[in-house]
Amino acid sequence: MSLSGWVCVVSGASRGIGRGIALQLSEAGAIVYITGRQEKALKQTAAQVKERGGSCMPVICDSTKEEDIEELFDRIKREQNGRLDILVNNAYAGVQDIFENTGKKFWETDPAIWDTINNTGLRGHYFFSVYASRLMVEQGRGLIVTISSMGGLRYLFNVPYGVGKAACDRLAADMGIELKSRGVASVSLWPGAVQTELITKFQEQENEPNHAFVSMFANAETTELSGKCIVSLAKDKNLMSLTGKVLMNCDLARRYGLKDVDGRTVTDYTSFKFLLTRVPYLSWLSPFVPSFLRVPHFVLTLASGKF
Repeated sequence: MSLSGWVCVVSGASRGIGRGIALQLSEAGAIVYITGRQEKALKQTAAQVKERGGSCMPVICDSTKEEDIEELFDRIKREQNGRLDILVNNAYAGVQDIFENTGKKFWETDPAIWDTINNTGLRGHYFFSVYASRLMVEQGRGLIVTISSMGGLRYLFNVPYGVGKAACDRLAADMGIELKSRGVASVSLWPGAVQTELITKFQEQENEPNHAFVSMFANAETTELSGKCIVSLAKDKNLMSLTGKVLMNCDLARRYGLKDVDGRTVTDYTSFKFLLTRVPYLSWLSPFVPSFLRVPHFVLTLASGKF
């Protein structure tokens, strides 16, 4: 139990990736405070943690309300003598709205979708990070992980989604600059395609299967892979060399020799072999390309097309 005695916070842990991260952190021995707005769902996560022999504190906390966030960290300060080792900024409230507005342009969509997506999934991350950092800076160590996605690099889903994810990456990077001298690391984490409960529900409700969507999630990560990556990252002796960076689950899985919880090899989204399978007229080349050939990360930034 490599994180025995560590104190962690996972926001938005009532389902999906957040629940998976909480399960892996607790399985590694950490004391995990999980937040969300739905008591029933949080208790279900807590029950799963308990089944695995872990320690979990479910806390009703609305990530859009500063008073809820401040109260959470005051509680941790009291109960854990000011100790906080890991914060995972994961809470997100926009998935359903994204699905319901698929195919619409931003001017065709209710502008309130901006708040739905980014009040919880960006503003909330900043407030969580402020209060967590006050504890971490005082103890001289800590790790803040902000869950983001490739949508921060290039267009994905809609305008508010992409802007929010790009801001999450910048949030992690700029916090990393200010926290580095205090021994606290800040990173942005990009999972690949993840088969969450909402994704499964969406696929089941589709009358006409979207073949591109089905293909994207054909070999999707489980909700717990991000948690496995965070556990290994937290114990990395060279963690501070990664602060401020965008990290991909597939890169961390390779770095630490991880497989998904179901035993599958993690899809490497930067490998030429994988990328060739996404191009219909070039997919036939994929079997002949060595798996170790990968796109250099600096090339990925060219996809943003900002210059």
